[in-house]
Amino acid sequence: MSLPETHEEEHPSLAGAAQQNRMLAESLAEPLTAACNGRLADLRWFRTDWQRGGAATGHATWIPEPGSQDPAGRDRPGGQPNTCEVVVKLPVNTRELAWLRRMQDGTPHPPVPVLYAGGEGLNGYDMAWVVIERIPHGPLGTHWHDSHVERIAAAAARFYCQARRHPVDRSPRQEDWGALNHAARESVKLNGIAERQRWTEGLKSVAHRLDRITADWESRHPVEWVHGDLHLANAMSRGSMEEGEVCLIDLAEVRPGHWVEDAVYLERLLWAAPERLKATRPVRAVADARHAAGIEGGADDARLANIRRLLLAATAPAFIRSEGHPAYLRACLERMEQILPLVR
Repeated sequence: MSLPETHEEEHPSLAGAAQQNRMLAESLAEPLTAACNGRLADLRWFRTDWQRGGAATGHATWIPEPGSQDPAGRDRPGGQPNTCEVVVKLPVNTRELAWLRRMQDGTPHPPVPVLYAGGEGLNGYDMAWVVIERIPHGPLGTHWHDSHVERIAAAAARFYCQARRHPVDRSPRQEDWGALNHAARESVKLNGIAERQRWTEGLKSVAHRLDRITADWESRHPVEWVHGDLHLANAMSRGSMEEGEVCLIDLAEVRPGHWVEDAVYLERLLWAAPERLKATRPVRAVADARHAAGIEGGADDARLANIRRLLLAATAPAFIRSEGHPAYLRACLERMEQILPLVR
């Protein structure tokens, strides 16, 4: 069994990997242009403040074929090619490339960036790469607005609708919640976490009902494709930061699961900012967006959401390195105590 992906930490060697990948990417500029049939021009490599992982990322100009239809819906007067700005990423997870391809729904504005080009190899290297639409605004995590969650929920619903066209071909990831509960209890003892007694009592209560609630969680239904990393930093806007259609990025974590996993993850990142949760409720927003898109909810959705909240809140001390900020741990403690009476 593996740890929940919702708690993943960056590997300390990522900075070095990013530098190596950038050097490799710079050496592959000419083969990359050739792989794009000469349509790629003015490639500039960069690294953003919010970028995770070791992929090299660049901005470039895409030169469409004369008379071709622009997949992003831009007008081309007189059949002349209008250039457009694109983002180049390499290497990327093959899962990301696969799902970028699957999410191209034939409309000018799919729920993910328009894919202009991509491949599984380059110049003899076994590496996936993509050339995608450059979304002008975002990530939304750099500037809060009360509309963010509803707009992300709408994009997620569009993602689910498109993903449902592809059969789920494997089981959901199994998470060892018993081991995580034990690790959380040990962390509380060893790391001087504030409110130690409350944590100890709460985690003991979770342990007493863990077999029952994890059995309910492992039997969750329906299992469908979920984004797997739904949060403000993986949402861009084609309109503006405050309004307009949202586009989801970073598809490397797409996997089988239940939609509340995405929704609770989005909510979880706001637990330490309760003033934002007063204005919006992520789980309800995603449920409403799915309903509006014609995807009906299940009778157990509310209970499953509470189980997921409890499991994530209770395991936060096990990830003290990435989730050890006092304000966040306090929010997790309060959420655990709030949910415990609701989950029997």
